[in-house]
Amino acid sequence: MNKFSKYVGLDVHQETVAVAVADTAGEVRYVGEIVNTPEVIAKLVAQLKRGTGRLAFCYEAGPCGYTICRQLRELKQDCQVVAPSLIPWKPGERVKTDRRDALSLARLYRAGELSPVWIPDQAQEALRDLTRAREDMKHLQRQAKQRLLSFLSRHGHRYTGRSKWTQAHWRCLEGIRFARPEQQIVLQEYIDTVLVLSQK
Repeated sequence: MNKFSKYVGLDVHQETVAVAVADTAGEVRYVGEIVNTPEVIAKLVAQLKRGTGRLAFCYEAGPCGYTICRQLRELKQDCQVVAPSLIPWKPGERVKTDRRDALSLARLYRAGELSPVWIPDQAQEALRDLTRAREDMKHLQRQAKQRLLSFLSRHGHRYTGRSKWTQAHWRCLEGIRFARPEQQIVLQEYIDTVLVLSQK
């Protein structure tokens, strides 16, 4: 016996959410598209709860994160975020639309064919964001250093010391002079970018 009376599929985007509902009795219908704001989400929940039992919501994991899931759970609603790569699709379903995606999510969720992902709490997500940001900064720093070295190499400037990015290497970089002022500006821009990223 199903523990929910309605299974709600949400196709979530930054500005909008397409909504479909699969009733336990069998009907699957498209409700429509709403604006993706907390106020409108809360209004949707209130509308769907009228004269019914428990609701179950789901949407695909993606760039919009877990904000809607957390809001729905705060509203005492069941919500799962599901893995997009594990959603079963029929071979002929090549044309994807928000409406079709919402209807498919509602239908598959009711059938128990979706795989939920682990949802971090806000503290865990904040720590993960910090880790990702540091990794991003390190990646940008490596790119900036490579661009600087490539620029110098194109103009015949190669560091012959033992190790790059040491104090001796920085003294060498600061002593390089180009005949053209435009290229001196380029050099300084590259150096400044590396220095800024090194402080992150």
